[in-house]
Amino acid sequence: MLAAAPVAWERCRVGRATHTQAALSAPRRYAGGWTLSEVVVRSAVVADAVGLVDLAAAVASEPEGWLLADGGWRTVWGERRYIRTVIRHPDAALLVAELRGTIVGRLSLVRDPHPSSAHIADIGLMVASEHRRQGIGSALLVAAEEWAREAHIDKLELHVFPYNLAAIALYCKAGYEHEGVRRRHFRRAGGELVDAVLMARHLA
Repeated sequence: MLAAAPVAWERCRVGRATHTQAALSAPRRYAGGWTLSEVVVRSAVVADAVGLVDLAAAVASEPEGWLLADGGWRTVWGERRYIRTVIRHPDAALLVAELRGTIVGRLSLVRDPHPSSAHIADIGLMVASEHRRQGIGSALLVAAEEWAREAHIDKLELHVFPYNLAAIALYCKAGYEHEGVRRRHFRRAGGELVDAVLMARHLA
């Protein structure tokens, strides 16, 4: 069981967004011989269900406990149903990052349902462990901003565990700012309550 003790992390500096499309076009070659130009970021389709479930299962099995699902992710059938729902929903999106036929990342967005905060969308990001720190998360965040602007979203927000320092650094670099810490905000399947750092990026 992960400890609930607070972890030290630095606040983002305002105005540090560097994850522009141009910044992601550098032809750096990674292990396996691939470059970021080979990664396709697109909207998910029903046929992606197996790959998305495999990705979630792999991330859920990591000892750091990144997913609150604790291994209880949707089945392939449930994922197909979820994708169909998102495709039909005008206020939600599911983006995937595909590398050589394999889903290596996903990003979900959903608009806040309350009328007074309908200008806000919540995002959730997941990248395969072997493909982190290689620009895939950044590419998904850029695509998320494109969708948000087209959907007239002015603010993107997310929650991240305070001990996930690599993710916090990624979001800071993408222009997200810390808006606070929600103490004992999430409950794991085993009953443990964990903190969450609230971060947001203002698009307008």
